[in-house]
Amino acid sequence: MSRFLLIPLTLTLSACLSGPNYERPDLTQVAPASWRWQPAVPKDELPKGDWWLAFKDSELTRLEERALTNNQGLKAAIARVDQSRAAARGTAADFFPDVRAVSTTRRERTSGNLPTPVPVSIPSSQINTFRNVLDLSYEIDFWGKVRRTYESARAQSEASIADYHGVMLTLTSDVASSYFLLRAYDSEIAALRETNDLRTRSLGLIEQRFKAGTIPEVDLARARTELASGKAELVDVRRNRQETADNLAILCGEPASTFTIAERPISGSPPRVPAGIPADVLERRPDVAAAERLVVSKNAEIGVAKSYYFPSVKLTADGGFLTKETSSLFKADSKVWSIGPEISLPITGYALIGARVRQAKAAREEAIANYRQAVLAAVKDVETSLTQIRSRREQAAAQSEALAAANQSTGLIRSLYESGSLSYLELLDAERTLLQLQRQTAQINAQRFIASVRLIKSMGGGW
Repeated sequence: MSRFLLIPLTLTLSACLSGPNYERPDLTQVAPASWRWQPAVPKDELPKGDWWLAFKDSELTRLEERALTNNQGLKAAIARVDQSRAAARGTAADFFPDVRAVSTTRRERTSGNLPTPVPVSIPSSQINTFRNVLDLSYEIDFWGKVRRTYESARAQSEASIADYHGVMLTLTSDVASSYFLLRAYDSEIAALRETNDLRTRSLGLIEQRFKAGTIPEVDLARARTELASGKAELVDVRRNRQETADNLAILCGEPASTFTIAERPISGSPPRVPAGIPADVLERRPDVAAAERLVVSKNAEIGVAKSYYFPSVKLTADGGFLTKETSSLFKADSKVWSIGPEISLPITGYALIGARVRQAKAAREEAIANYRQAVLAAVKDVETSLTQIRSRREQAAAQSEALAAANQSTGLIRSLYESGSLSYLELLDAERTLLQLQRQTAQINAQRFIASVRLIKSMGGGW
């Protein structure tokens, strides 16, 4: 009868799990009340697709593919994922018995002067011992220590996967941002070239008029100064472009000395991103998901710490052959075996166990605070990116009007100057204004693209 009662009792104890089950932290204080949040699941929060394809730029696509293939930081992140997965598999091994094959060979000599109450003469002897057995050791997971340990390790592995996708998202967004900045420099280079060509033509006309004595020498000096200044500005912009290209080379995992990308002014408009961002999109951010997985891990570690309050039950067994001669090693009468439980219960270590439980609880509170901070940062990033997109769009529209007006006025002023109706100083002012607006327009257009990249990044790689 007692045997039948033992079976359900064992099953009941095996179902016990020490420590609290995971409950998702409350986010009502850090997320807008109108947003509907759901638990971040590692598979759901991964970036959805190759988001850079939305920009429809074949050169950008090639750069992204090279970066994903060659970037060393991304390879390091993959290695960290492999490490965490291996660690989780290692903890899962504790679910199964530890079985070892043990083979020992020993020769020993017994003493002829053993201490005995009555003096007895026992001759010394020498014997050989040959032992081949299988040892089995299995700790029955009554209190869920092994399950909580595995739960913690698995959550850490999922966090490392989210971290990897975070590294990948940062990498691809950095490539895109650097690429659009480089294209802005290409637009500036094109504007400076055009301006310098016009200044060269103006200098030729001024030299002719100066030789004819129709203009003062100061106009000639100004023309030469402006042309030299424009050439110097062109050198400076080329330097900025090269530094940006070198940065792209590093992101693509290639030597800067062999990395080249043809010049092409920035053009087109960034893709339109929906203005309404549902909260479940933010939940797919890698940093938010990684932070929540760490909360899961720390919560499970409380159960691991609490399990030491309870007795541990270990089943040990061994069986094999033991003999003094190799000739009889595997004979039936050389068989040996033993089996039995081992129960251990802490007597004086409860203070230490309690301290470890409190430490585990404090670690969980830290992880919860970090998770909420990640959510706050996610909300802020999206709202900031949306604000930047709106302001950059308005700025670009106003800049486009200013540039069109400057192009028209500069063309009229140049015609009047070449006909002798205006002074060179008036033409010079118009050209300076036009060049400044052209360069500003290039940077504003680049910032529009970069703002879209930042919004996509803030939403976890898509929408």
